[in-house]
Amino acid sequence: MSDSNLTDPKAFESHWDATKSSGNEMWEQKRRLAEAMRLVIERLVPSNAPTDELRIAAEGLERYAEALRAHPRLIKVMGHSETANAGNVGAFFDQSPLIGLANPLAPPITIRKSGERTAEARVTFNSAYEGPPGSVHGGFVAAAFDEVLGFVQSLSGNPGMTGTLTVKYRKPTPLHQELQIVGEWMRSEGRKTFCEGQIIVDGVVTAEAEGIFVAVPRERMDALMAKRQAREEEIAK
Repeated sequence: MSDSNLTDPKAFESHWDATKSSGNEMWEQKRRLAEAMRLVIERLVPSNAPTDELRIAAEGLERYAEALRAHPRLIKVMGHSETANAGNVGAFFDQSPLIGLANPLAPPITIRKSGERTAEARVTFNSAYEGPPGSVHGGFVAAAFDEVLGFVQSLSGNPGMTGTLTVKYRKPTPLHQELQIVGEWMRSEGRKTFCEGQIIVDGVVTAEAEGIFVAVPRERMDALMAKRQAREEEIAK
């Protein structure tokens, strides 16, 4: 798989406009809060702050967590939680655990289409994602591949769910450094779509992946959504 020679990192933008501006003040503030939470996590993990300060902060967060319980839950996913089964790679993904700007768990990854069968992404993993010393935990490397290849396989017009994901870890993938992730839709056979990807840092491949995605009948996805909604309604009681 060839490197696509990206432009200035500051000019790199997501494929979808929705993650840049929703035009909705509530979502803009959720994104702001999520970004602040990411910053707290990044500084908390390696911090040696005094006990009293940590206690005060913990108590404040506990109070806010209780305050959030007083507000209604979003019973339905707003937009989509991942690109793989959205049917539209330009949709709204704010709740995604990997690319969602309003989800503090997300690094987040920024992805854009680079060709009819290819995509490229950028992400910087911070201290919260450490596995080997100074390096990204292998599980998060796999998760990043799953998201980017999920985006790529959707370009086939027959999107599905991850069937298998095989990752080859060539070298440690560094923290606190922008990673380039490239993916390509290789071929489709019946319900299966085959994709490949690489993580590249300063021109060096640190990991490779092969993914097989399997198309799922619409009724099965509808059943999963119905089950999810029922569970959310039960939690919200």
